[in-house]
Amino acid sequence: MCGIAGIVDCSGRPVERQSIQTMCHALRHRGPDDEGIIEVGARNGTNREASVVLGNRRLSVIDVDGGHQPISNEDGTVWTVLNGEIYNYRELRKTLEENGHCFATRSDTEVIVHAYESYGDKFVEYLDGMFAIAIWDTRRQQLLLARDRFGKKPLVYAHRDSWCAFASELQALLVLPEIQRDIDPAAVGSYLSYMAVPAPQTIYRSIRKLPPAHVLTLKDGHTNLRRYWKLSFVPKQGLSDAEAAERSVELLREAVRKRLVSDVPIGAFLSGGVDSSAIVALMAELSDQPVKTFSIGFDEEAYNELPYARRVAEEFGCDHHEFIVQPKAVEVLPKLVQHFGEPFADSSAIPTSYVAALTREHVTVALTGDGGDEAFGGYGRHRANALAETFADTLSFESIRDVVKSLARSSHGQSGMVARIKRFIHAATSTRSERYRAWAGVLSDDLISEVFPTVTETDVTVREMFEKYRTLDAIDAFLAIDTEFYLPTDLLVKMDITSMMHSLEARSPFLDHQLVEFAATLPSNQKVRRLTTKFILKRAMHGRVPSEALMRRKRGFAVPIKQWLQGELRDVLKDHLLSSQAVADGLIRSGAINRLVREHLSGMRDWSHQLWTLLMLEMWWRTSRVS
Repeated sequence: MCGIAGIVDCSGRPVERQSIQTMCHALRHRGPDDEGIIEVGARNGTNREASVVLGNRRLSVIDVDGGHQPISNEDGTVWTVLNGEIYNYRELRKTLEENGHCFATRSDTEVIVHAYESYGDKFVEYLDGMFAIAIWDTRRQQLLLARDRFGKKPLVYAHRDSWCAFASELQALLVLPEIQRDIDPAAVGSYLSYMAVPAPQTIYRSIRKLPPAHVLTLKDGHTNLRRYWKLSFVPKQGLSDAEAAERSVELLREAVRKRLVSDVPIGAFLSGGVDSSAIVALMAELSDQPVKTFSIGFDEEAYNELPYARRVAEEFGCDHHEFIVQPKAVEVLPKLVQHFGEPFADSSAIPTSYVAALTREHVTVALTGDGGDEAFGGYGRHRANALAETFADTLSFESIRDVVKSLARSSHGQSGMVARIKRFIHAATSTRSERYRAWAGVLSDDLISEVFPTVTETDVTVREMFEKYRTLDAIDAFLAIDTEFYLPTDLLVKMDITSMMHSLEARSPFLDHQLVEFAATLPSNQKVRRLTTKFILKRAMHGRVPSEALMRRKRGFAVPIKQWLQGELRDVLKDHLLSSQAVADGLIRSGAINRLVREHLSGMRDWSHQLWTLLMLEMWWRTSRVS
């Protein structure tokens, strides 16, 4: 695992080596073991060549001694830097050697160089892994950037005329004086809607994220972006429940096996839920040593999952480690804000950061349960969407729908069962994208217009995705959006940043593309059956993990934000939002914010998620003004 950076100037103007050194310094946490920089090209007589400098910070995992980057082919005409792991590199290497390629190292990075030579720009389609890749081809005078299918590894870039810079994190680009810092209002709207900024946006107009499953090429100052992979939900499998469960286990076991390849110690995050328990169970089956497991808990009983994690750890004889997160964990927020580089409001970044820090004390690589919900239908919104559409079918007359929707809107200020019923009815009479926003979003359009009135569109990305997947049924449509939007925008960003800030590599077996492709083609009733989420995965793991892990209610990695903001973090909330620098600078308006703070602190309304989102925006704004 690494951090990568580079600058290409197609006009031939020299790129300063110091610029890449500064960028690599900003990424040193991603790769504390080694640094490599290579300068390629420049003006050469009458031939005008691009000036290129590539940099890498390396966390040594595969070929610890010999995998120094950047790596080139035999004659130095193709250079690459890699952030990530290529799990099928041994198989690819064998094929490439049979085709005449010679290797100087045992690293997976060198496989990329020769795969590019053999397969051209389509080499990425042969890769099985998580990756962000940059390749400079001297002969073609072309820069190629590529990102893995699900967006597990990040890659941001800035392009202006003949100049382009890229890096693993925003903070590495922001050290460059050429980067303008004008805020993108559309990105602020996206953030306020969903707690994070989706690709290709970043919070800055001048910087873009390379979307997952895309390749970008730069040649003669011009860019071309193409998608090389897309998840398909058809045709459907015709397997029985037993057959589907057995095939799921086979694919998941193989996904775990591939991710156990390492020259350094490996462990696992363990919450005691279905996904992490399944990973640990298969790790124990495949390992000849006790699995090292790591768990996070809270003093608040409703949020504490440690007893469930201990039960699983005991079942498999794990070498288990635990940590309790206290409200003072807010002390880690300035560091998190710096590493994200833009506002990010998933509060579970706090415990994820702490479990990553704990894990890194013992191992260099950790397997996670990320992706199980998106592949097999594990969220309550998957079940709720199916129920909502079933209910909506009974409201066939438009006049009845209008009356019901009007009544449902009157739930403002109510709580308990009545309010939940009304919210459900309102969802049933809404479009799929409106439902998704209500269940997965944070600030409503009305609130956003009060806080940030300059934005006009807040949900374009998700609406366009739902239109693209309009032929899918209720379950698959939400799974498609979760995979293409929620995973790379929120969960995978959180995992990458919080793990790499502690120099820990996180691997996600559930995001093995062969496993996900299989799960996508299962009929929806094998993913969500009546009120049971992840039906086929739970059947697959029945008898393999403790029953408590399969039967207990899903909690996610929830944080007691409501209690923290009303208690120990009350002053932090007031100091930041009632004396907002973002308000003083004219970025946002104070009226609605003051009302939300007042109502939350008095106990009148629970605005915890909305206030956390605004608090993270404020903390990022203060940091960005002084950096």
